[in-house]
Amino acid sequence: MVDAPQTEEGWFALHDFRTVDWDAWRDAPERDRESALAEAESFLEHREALAGADQRPAETTSGEAASDAEAGDSAVFSITGHKADLLFVHFRETLDELDRIERQFERTAFAEYTEQAHSYVSVTEISGYTSPEYFEDPESVDAGLRNYMEGKLTPEIPEDTYVSFYPMSKRRQPEQNWYDLPMEERAELMAGHGEVGKQYAGKISQVIASSVGLDDWEWGVTLFADDLTDVKDIVYEMRFDPASSRYGEFGDFYVGRRFPPEDLAAYMAGEEVPTPEDEGHAHAHGESEHAHGEGGHGHGHGDSHDHGDGPDHGDADGHHDHGDEEEESEGIRGELEDLDIYAGQPHGEDVYATVLYSEADTDELFEEVEGLRSNFDHYDTHVKTAVYEGRKTDRAAVVSIWDTASAADTAAGFLSELPDIVSREGLRPSERASGDAASRAGGESGFGTMGMFYETKPEHTDDFVEKFDTVADVLAEMEGHFETDLMVNVEDEDDMFIASQWASKEDAMAFFRSDDFADTVDWGRDVLADRPRHVFLA
Repeated sequence: MVDAPQTEEGWFALHDFRTVDWDAWRDAPERDRESALAEAESFLEHREALAGADQRPAETTSGEAASDAEAGDSAVFSITGHKADLLFVHFRETLDELDRIERQFERTAFAEYTEQAHSYVSVTEISGYTSPEYFEDPESVDAGLRNYMEGKLTPEIPEDTYVSFYPMSKRRQPEQNWYDLPMEERAELMAGHGEVGKQYAGKISQVIASSVGLDDWEWGVTLFADDLTDVKDIVYEMRFDPASSRYGEFGDFYVGRRFPPEDLAAYMAGEEVPTPEDEGHAHAHGESEHAHGEGGHGHGHGDSHDHGDGPDHGDADGHHDHGDEEEESEGIRGELEDLDIYAGQPHGEDVYATVLYSEADTDELFEEVEGLRSNFDHYDTHVKTAVYEGRKTDRAAVVSIWDTASAADTAAGFLSELPDIVSREGLRPSERASGDAASRAGGESGFGTMGMFYETKPEHTDDFVEKFDTVADVLAEMEGHFETDLMVNVEDEDDMFIASQWASKEDAMAFFRSDDFADTVDWGRDVLADRPRHVFLA
């Protein structure tokens, strides 16, 4: 008998596709439409908020419990084409929770204007094809790989713009029967299949869930991307891989665009979704407007699920001054570039980074990071991941640098599972981070010049450390300065990371504009192996 691979299951998934009865919607009184939208938005917002919520809201407008689950994720997408209008994706720990969500939605007034065009039920899965040792001897698997594997079982829905869902099965024809192949041959084919997928790391995020015994096909595949042509390219290229060309069969494809629940009114009104930021998220409810700017509804799911600059980060009227912010950010980078210091994107450089701080034992932390890094190194978008030990603080910093923002965010999800993490900063050179920096850094920091990387010539490392201590004395006396520490790469003492915390951007820039800093830069040209890199967070 041919061996079946071992599997482990995680969260259950429901893809709920809806068509809208547009005639009934147009004929409905405006008051009924407004009430239905308000109820549906509240229902969907509570499901999305679950992933990052510390506690569950008490009730929805319909009187149902806002969320009966303790873990999971949800999102809503606009589907393009005739197969459906809307897609609701839900990940939950149990099938019972998905069943309850489905029934509770049917009780909303908005559901009366929709029909369930299609649905798909599955459960996230990892198998022995990818890591047989994980099943044979879990203790032998390094912590990084173990976290990576287990992360596949409890997926978060990424903030990527587009979604593509399709079901698939393996062929069972007389001459092409996947299930007749020896385990070794199947594992080899799946390994080759995986190599194709690795080329799209940072461009494509995927959730693969098994539906054997649960639905009509054997797997449901959900791809997320910011560029829809990347989805086309990966599916096209994989069609030529033997695992697909010989043995793959595919069902209908559904493609859509994510939007926040608060934009449901705009969607139903035929307006652009997500609503452009300069419109302040004002949505038409019939002839009236329903503004969500005041107070706002956050759609962030923890650190790794921030949907851009959400309305909860706008001004009192829900409007956003991103033009001024971007211009200001460019000005900062320009000033530093004049000093020949990398500060975002000068000279064609473009990297994205995530910095996490941990109070765990440094050796223990490094061991786990090394395991994750061995997996990161499989991806072309990975630039560097390292652990830096503080000299003046008890914290260590884990710095992970990638070529794309999506890859950095995905890596941050795995890194956030490291022991004793106390805060996280996401460093993106091409965009300003939104929100209050103090809350993002565990209440410690205001404006953080978090990405200050220096590599010294070996013969001058001691000189650099001594110079830093002198500069640190100057910093300590500056207004608005909280803390600065020179952190050293535990694998390379010539590679250093300066974590500097300030009350405001202007306080930080006062130092960068000072004669002391200019003198330090001039002095550093002789001792540094490469020019320093600075990446700003506001």
